[in-house]
Amino acid sequence: MFEPGVDLMQPSGWLPLVFALVMALSMLAYVILDGYDLGVGALLDSAESVEQKDMMIASIGPFWDANETWLVLGVGVLLVGFPMAHGIILGALYLPVALMLVALSLRGVAFDFRVKSKPQHQPFWNKAFYAASSLASWSQGFMLGQLITGFKQDSEGYLFSALIGFCLVFAYRLLGAGWLIMKSEGALQLLAVNWAKQSLWLTAAGVAAISVATPWVSQRIFEKWFSMPNFMMLLPIPAVTVALFWFIWRSLSRLPTRFAQGHQNGAAIPFAATVGIFLLSFLGLAYSLFPWLVIDKLNIWQAASSPEALMVIFYGVVVVLPVIIGYTVFAYRVFWGKSTQLRY
Repeated sequence: MFEPGVDLMQPSGWLPLVFALVMALSMLAYVILDGYDLGVGALLDSAESVEQKDMMIASIGPFWDANETWLVLGVGVLLVGFPMAHGIILGALYLPVALMLVALSLRGVAFDFRVKSKPQHQPFWNKAFYAASSLASWSQGFMLGQLITGFKQDSEGYLFSALIGFCLVFAYRLLGAGWLIMKSEGALQLLAVNWAKQSLWLTAAGVAAISVATPWVSQRIFEKWFSMPNFMMLLPIPAVTVALFWFIWRSLSRLPTRFAQGHQNGAAIPFAATVGIFLLSFLGLAYSLFPWLVIDKLNIWQAASSPEALMVIFYGVVVVLPVIIGYTVFAYRVFWGKSTQLRY
C-alpha cells in the first residue's frame, strides 16, 4: 500500500499523508455541506410558489457561502502540497473546472440579485440560481467520473463521467430535499419528501456505477476489494450502504402520515441517512484510490512538495483548520432549527 522506501518516521514520509488526509476531509466536508445547498438550488425550479422558493433560500442563507470554504481549502492543499498532481488533474479537468467556477459565480450573483431586483426580474434570477446550482453539481460529478477512470480522454470515459455528473445532481437533490424536510414545515416539507423519493434511485444508480467502475479500471483496485480476506472485511461497506437506501425509502413513505398528525419525529432521518451514504461511499473510494492521486500513475509521495515546504505549510494548516471547523460549528449551532420567513 505504501511506496517502497518511504519512511513514515521522517517528514518526507508522514507529511504527504497528513496533507492527503486534510485534502480528503476538506473535499468530504465540501461535498456534504455544499452538496445539500447545491441540492436545494437544483430543486428551486420545482417549488410551487414564490413563498416556497423564499423559504428554500432562507434554509441555506446562513450557511451556503461558508460551505464553499472547504472547496477552497481542499484545492489549496492540492496546489501547495501536491503541485505535480495539481498540474495533471486540473490540466485534464480544465473545462469542467471552468464550468464549475462560472456556475458558482453565477450562483452567488443570483442569490443576492433575486431579492434585490425588481419583481418582474426575480423569476430570471431564480432560474439562474437553479441552473447554476445544477451545472456546478454536474461539473463536480463529471470530475469525479474522470478521476475514477484515470482521466480517460475518450468517448467511453466522457460518457461515464457525464453519467456520474447526472447522478450527482440527483444525489445533491436528495441531500437538499433531506435538508428541507428538516428545516421546513407544511406544503414545502411534503414537497421535499416527494423530491427525495424522486432522487433516491438515481442516487443509488450513481453509487452502483462508481462501485462497478472503480475496480474495473484497475487490477490493483480489484484485488484490494475481492481478494480474501479483504472481501469479507469490506463487505459491511456495501451492505450498510444498501441498508441505508432502504431505510431512507421506508422513512420517506412514513413521514407524510406523521406530518399530517402534527409530529416531526423522524424528520432528520432522510438527511442523516443520506450523509451516511456519502460517508460510506467516500470511505470506499478513498480505500480504492489510496495512495494514488492519479490511478496507478502518481501517488502522494511522488507528487508532494519538498518536506521543507510542506512543514511551513503544515504550521499554517494547524492554525487555519481549527478556525474553519470552529466557525462552521458555531454557524450551524446559532442557526439550527426550523427556517423562518425570508425578510430583508
